[in-house]
Amino acid sequence: MKRKNKVQTNPLRTREDMVELLLDLCQPLKPHFSEGKAYLWIGDTGAHYGKKAIGMEGFARVFWGIGAFLAGGKEGLTQKQCEEFDFWRTLFLEGIRHGTDEEHEEYWGDICDYDQKMVETAALVTFLALAKTELWDRYDKAQKEKISRWLNQINIRQVHKNNWRFFRILVNIVLEKLEMPYDAGKLEEDLGIIEGCYQKDGWYFDGVSTQIDYYIPFAMHFYGLIYAHIREYKDPGRAETFRKRAELFAEDFIYFFGADGAEIPFGRSLTYRFAHSAFYAALLFAGKEEGKASRGAAKHLLLQNIRFWMKQPVFDCAGILTIGYCYPDLLMSERYNSPGSPYWAFKSFLLLALPAPHPVWQEQEVKPSLDRLKLLEHARMLITHDQYDHAQAFVTGQHCIQHGNSAAKYEKFVYSNQFGFSVSRGNTLEEGAFDNTLAASFAGEDCYRMRFGTEAFRVTKQYTYGKYRLLPGMDVESYIVPLPVWHVRIHRIRTEYAVEIADGGYALPAEGGFLRGKESGKWRPDMIKRSDRGLTALFTWSAGGIRGDAHGKYELVAAYPNTNLFVNAAVIPTYKRHLEPGEHLIVTAMFADRSEDAGFWAEHPPETVIENNQAKIRYYTSKTDGKNETSFCL
Repeated sequence: MKRKNKVQTNPLRTREDMVELLLDLCQPLKPHFSEGKAYLWIGDTGAHYGKKAIGMEGFARVFWGIGAFLAGGKEGLTQKQCEEFDFWRTLFLEGIRHGTDEEHEEYWGDICDYDQKMVETAALVTFLALAKTELWDRYDKAQKEKISRWLNQINIRQVHKNNWRFFRILVNIVLEKLEMPYDAGKLEEDLGIIEGCYQKDGWYFDGVSTQIDYYIPFAMHFYGLIYAHIREYKDPGRAETFRKRAELFAEDFIYFFGADGAEIPFGRSLTYRFAHSAFYAALLFAGKEEGKASRGAAKHLLLQNIRFWMKQPVFDCAGILTIGYCYPDLLMSERYNSPGSPYWAFKSFLLLALPAPHPVWQEQEVKPSLDRLKLLEHARMLITHDQYDHAQAFVTGQHCIQHGNSAAKYEKFVYSNQFGFSVSRGNTLEEGAFDNTLAASFAGEDCYRMRFGTEAFRVTKQYTYGKYRLLPGMDVESYIVPLPVWHVRIHRIRTEYAVEIADGGYALPAEGGFLRGKESGKWRPDMIKRSDRGLTALFTWSAGGIRGDAHGKYELVAAYPNTNLFVNAAVIPTYKRHLEPGEHLIVTAMFADRSEDAGFWAEHPPETVIENNQAKIRYYTSKTDGKNETSFCL
């Protein structure tokens, strides 16, 4: 068993704790800055934008934490922390000076159309403004002009019509505030693009209306709140609009987190990890408190999420953040994830920009109260929280292209904060790791695929619905019904060809790690209960299973290693069946649970009856209550 380190044991109760955590996370990075300090080299994996931008990205992403540290000032710091303050200020002053000097060998290079360096300008300008006395004011006139000239290149280049427009917005409002040349026309244009991405009730989409993910909190709202803080003096109306929208969004976003701080993994860019709670850092920094997402609740969600991540094996042996999710894993990464990319998580340290006397540091954390089921219409989700703090997002109608494994990241039936989801590395059931989705192959081909795109969808307070083409000549309508612990799936399938289907349940850890000081080992066959209508895995560390009809086969599919985001060895209870051409109605039920009541739930699955195009489901709500019933028309 590994010994716990300082990062894992930091209670994260005070500002001093948060400063200490940041400095502990930065300590391993010190030897990896270039001689001129403009680049950070911490790995050899690549990204689509090339090595020079990779080094600059590493530098800038660490600055999200260090810049906030500098903006907060020295008050309340220990002597050692003051020394670190001076060290990092000197390093970043030098790095920015050299990176923006076209005559220096560590010049970052000119900004081109759709350049990754545009992304990284956000951290630079944010803290040139927020930490003005520690950074900007220490440059001479010539150096300021060089920095301004380099940043202004973004105004003559093409920028994606999504959250990227905020990078140019931040550049222009900071240059304006620093009384340097900027482009007022581009500023208004970009604000118009962002406005066009707004839906209502606090929800945006990120340039593509079918893609609504963590870029809404840690990009659209995060930058909007920084705008509100920096430009309130010039544009108070829009500043207030951004704040109000963030407060509305917070009322929904709290449902993405469990009490232990674990968020529901969904969508792309999950390697940014605790950046998912950065929204709350920005809300505390620049917003106000309202409703369920009060200042105390926002502080709790931010800190509890960071606490959760500090206990996961997300660092290498040197203490450097890795690409992956709950462990190092390149398989789940995006083409724009370089070794320094995970340090976007440092956006959650924005709270350090508030100095020690600020009342937020005395605010008591408050655990928000949550409804068992929450309909998020704009995100096309039903989110559930049960008594075991299992948070799940039942999703439909989401679709993303041009990102790795995007079907798995957006289009599975349900996403869980306790069991994660899996990404494919091939087309067999073992390679594909088809958890919480319906997959199909033409008979005899052993080449499975899950849905990619939805023809029609709807979300009600009872179920999610999606209509989609799974294979050429094979159309499916799926109703997914969340219940306490279990959920029911009703698939209406029409196929012109003979096919094999696989309805996968939750990906369960194939081994339990350490329990009560002893290695629990891998699962054993005696832990599996089988019948002609289902399969249950009753492991000592978690349980899961599937129920269905007697026409199919039930298997525990051993997924390829490193396909699941939470564990690198997983097994998936799966219903398999051969279908001849024609129409078929398939009803299954799935559960996964890691509580002490798992045995009860395994023995009490829901009962579903479909007659006259109406579905009736009887189910238990708890160990002590009797059965309940829900019904709806198909």
